[in-house]
Amino acid sequence: MAIKRGSKIDKAFSAASMTDLMFLLLIFMLIATTLINPNALKLTLPKSANQLKEKPYTTVSITPDLHYYVETEPVAFENLESALQAKLQGKTDPTVSLHADQSVPVGEVVKVMNIAKDNKYKLILATNPK
Repeated sequence: MAIKRGSKIDKAFSAASMTDLMFLLLIFMLIATTLINPNALKLTLPKSANQLKEKPYTTVSITPDLHYYVETEPVAFENLESALQAKLQGKTDPTVSLHADQSVPVGEVVKVMNIAKDNKYKLILATNPK
């Protein structure tokens, strides 16, 4: 008497679901990498062990050649205060992150700090972790 098996196991492997998964991961990585710091200038920031997690409304950057930027837009120092006022108008407890290259003289940083103090903005000095 011959015993027959009721079900046969298919030994073929389908990679269709694996290619779909890889395609979705590729799209996710492309989108995620374009969202990481799209408006950042290349500055050598000073190092600090203290890091804040507060999210600023806008950033002010000072390059080594003393050019000022509000986010990625170049601004003359004379127009910096009005540019910040326009950017932070209507915000409650406005916070500005100051990104100053470590070779920038302290006097230039203090000028921006005075603008923030005069307008009652909260100012955070951006640093790299130690």
